[in-house]
Amino acid sequence: MTFKKMFHVIFAVLLGLSMRAHGAVILQYHHVSETLPAVTSVSSETFIKHMQYLKYHHFTVVPLNELISSLQSGKELTDKTVAITFDDGYKNNYEQAAPILEKFGYPYTIFVNPKLIDEGKSYVMTWQQLKALSKKGALISNHTQTHNYMHLKQQGETDAQWQARTKNDILAAQKRIKEEIGHDYKYVAYPYGEFNNSLQALVKSIGFVGIGQHSGAVGIHSDFTRLPRFPASGFYSKLDTLSTKLASQAFTIKALNYSDSVTNENPPSLSIQFDMQDFHKSQFACYVSGIGQADLNWTSKDTVQIISPAKLKSGRSRFNCTAPSIEKKGSYYWFSQPWVITP
Repeated sequence: MTFKKMFHVIFAVLLGLSMRAHGAVILQYHHVSETLPAVTSVSSETFIKHMQYLKYHHFTVVPLNELISSLQSGKELTDKTVAITFDDGYKNNYEQAAPILEKFGYPYTIFVNPKLIDEGKSYVMTWQQLKALSKKGALISNHTQTHNYMHLKQQGETDAQWQARTKNDILAAQKRIKEEIGHDYKYVAYPYGEFNNSLQALVKSIGFVGIGQHSGAVGIHSDFTRLPRFPASGFYSKLDTLSTKLASQAFTIKALNYSDSVTNENPPSLSIQFDMQDFHKSQFACYVSGIGQADLNWTSKDTVQIISPAKLKSGRSRFNCTAPSIEKKGSYYWFSQPWVITP
């Protein structure tokens, strides 16, 4: 082999490796409490165990803005990079979660609903408490004004009216956060994790990053109108399964096609075109919430159609797809497709 040919082979290998996005993970919490609904809560004891796991296994916990800006600029993050987030700004975040995070020295983000704070709702933090946390490094960001379902139209509302109302909601919440805290990170966490094509397009048009509640790692090829997070509360707080998720990687997806995340197509389906360099399609599997394994149809060497073998229940469901990495033993690629099935 000539030197020139060898150079091209090495370059091709390195280029291929660079296309494999290391997996960064965003964790999502709501309550840190022993008394509130278990489905959205972790106890202080369990939360401490999560933080201890990150520390003892040498994870790098970074602010959400650092994680997102790095990925948007095409900068690969090292393995074991994690961001910690909370939705809704509950008072127990201030009373129980914040002291634990401060002890570990971990940054975190709280997504808040400014109108609920302004109305003095007893279950959420005050602006004064949020300011105190922000001075210690917490990032305060947008969860819309009042936690409504963003994609739903009001009775008789046109597409243009919905778009104007929703845009105003996001921007009004952003304005209040900037006025009270000084933060102006253009991230919006979708209430209930629900979004559709129209909402994604709107979020993109006003320069925001959209963040969901569906599972999966993030990478430089992620869709920044639907960034995934791993829920870490309730049933999902178990360390044996959470540890697998923390070690996950983001699929490199070349094309993702489906009708809409909010749909009356039932059973729904989608097709994904992958960069296939680091997993075998024979080990790729998808599971449907409450149903079991999805049907797979490989329409080409790198494209798969995924369909549920049975109708989904109305409301929220998911397809969770995984494949073990060839290069990194013990690590799985992970992708989740959220659905809201309408009547």
